[in-house]
Parts: sequence; structure tokens; C-alpha cells
Amino acid sequence: MIVPRFWAEGRIQERVAGQQVTVRRFGWSDDSPVAAQFHADQRTREAFDRIVAGEKLVRRERKMAYNGADGVPIREEIVERRGDSIVTRNGYGARCLNTPDVMFVDVDFEGSGPRGSARALMVIGAAVIAALVAGYATRSPMAGAAAFLLGAAFGFWRARSAGPPAAQDEDDRLAGARARVERLIQEHPDWHLRLYRTPAGLRVLAMHDVFAPSDAAVTDAFQMLGADKVYARMCRNQHCFRARLSAKPWRAGIHEHLRPRPGVWPVSPDRLAARDAWVARYEKAAERYAACRYLESVGDTLKVHLNALTVQELHDDRTRAHSGLPLA
Repeated sequence: MIVPRFWAEGRIQERVAGQQVTVRRFGWSDDSPVAAQFHADQRTREAFDRIVAGEKLVRRERKMAYNGADGVPIREEIVERRGDSIVTRNGYGARCLNTPDVMFVDVDFEGSGPRGSARALMVIGAAVIAALVAGYATRSPMAGAAAFLLGAAFGFWRARSAGPPAAQDEDDRLAGARARVERLIQEHPDWHLRLYRTPAGLRVLAMHDVFAPSDAAVTDAFQMLGADKVYARMCRNQHCFRARLSAKPWRAGIHEHLRPRPGVWPVSPDRLAARDAWVARYEKAAERYAACRYLESVGDTLKVHLNALTVQELHDDRTRAHSGLPLA
């Protein structure tokens, strides 16, 4: 796991065979800005030489906070360190826990998320069909437009009257997520897992042992629990597991984006004041919410690894997992 303190960007622009070639790469270091720049220049020269030799590489790296897909280190402000674990502020302002060997898995509810959008698309589709039929039957575009508006209004009224868009109620969906955890415990009865409720489902924390994100056991657990594929790939590339510790800003009533945009660290000194002001507002609002709520422990609950215990105590305190506050 790499979360550098210092970042720099290298740039090489030279003419090759009559054409101008410009290549940019980032560099990083925990030692100093000078060391970060030296690393950036090294990476830039290496990439430039490979591109000139005919290799198909991007000429400019994208500036992203958590670019696990490409294996670039986590580019986020370091808020806190606790042993091997690091708390950072992510691209939209929430605090996140990064740990090299204590496994977290977020398990989204089956049937959550896109159903509301799917219902909206069905309503609009039905309104379009009504408009086409009315327009064709009357040979009047105005009649078609009126039919669309009336059909859409009626459809959305019916959708609201039907209640929440989820096909299953909350208890059923929670039971479905827990069933996946139970299947994992049946295959690994010596495992100890702590379960937390999140706004979108369950969070699972392994307590019995530590893992490398590339371990086969981790891959199997991710698949069985239904972990997000992008998250799984980022864990492998960044050599760490990750868990959000504080509320998502929009769930805490903060609808203005982290300043400056994008909120990728580091920011220029002249923009730090705006960022600090946003963070102060966000942290005050986030105090009213928990990022997750502890539910129960399953498996061999007497089996506890010391590293996992240290991370669990930090996680539970920072997420307010035992506070009873609303989730966000």
C-alpha cells in the first residue's frame, strides 16, 4: 500500500521524426518534493522512450484521487495514521480507511440502486408509445405531445402511489445479503466476520486473520459476497483494503462539491483556504451521521488477529458504528 505525502509531475516535449511528442507522468515520495520530482522525471523519461519505440501508452496520466485501475498510488490527503493504516480524504471529501492487510468487503443489497431509474425509463417509454399512437391516429403533432405529457404525468403519479421502487422490502434484501455471508461462513467455519449495516447494504470485516488483497481466499470471498468488481481490482492494484469512515457529503446535506474541483490532492496553496472551509462545513455536518452500524459477529468469534483488532477499533470509532446515529 502506497499513500505518498508528496507529488510532482514530469514533462518531456521533444521532436521525433518531425513530429512533436509530449509525455507527462506523475511521481511521488514520502521523503520530499525534490524526491517526488526526481521520480516523476524518471517515470516520464521511461514512458517517453517506450512511446517513441512504438509502444501504445497514454501520453498523459489522468489526475485521479484513487486510480486503482492503473495502479498509481492513492492520491489523497493523509488525515491520520494508525500503525500500518492510513486515513485519507477522498475525492468527494469523505474520510476513508486504507489498510494493507485487514479485509473489508462492502456487500450491496440485491435489487438496490438502479430499480428507480428502470421504473422511470418504463414510464417514459410508455409515454413515448402513447405519443406516437396519438400522433399517428390524429395526424397531429400537438396531439402526440399532449399524449406524451399526460402519459408521463399519469405514469409518474402511479409510480409514486406504488411506494418505494425496490422489488423487495428492506428486511428481505438484508436477509439476502446476510445469506451470502452465511454461505461464506459455511465454507470457512474458522473465520470470524463482523457485520455492519451501511446505507446500501452490509460491510464485512474479517477479524480472524490478515490477508494480502491478491490472496486467492480474498478473491473467493469477494466473489461469494458479491463485492464490486472495480473495488476488487483496486484492492489488488493498490495493495490495500478500503472502507469509508464518514458520511457521503450529499447524504449529510452538503451539496456543494469539495473545493477546488476536482478535489485531488495536493492542491495549490492559494486554494487551500477554500478547501479548508469546505472541509470544516462538511465535518460539522457529518457529526450527525454514522457511516455504518454494527450488527453482529459470525463464525469463530473467539479467533481474533491483533492487527484486525486494532483496525476494528479505529474503524468503529471513526464510523460511529455504535452511536445509533442515522446512516449516511
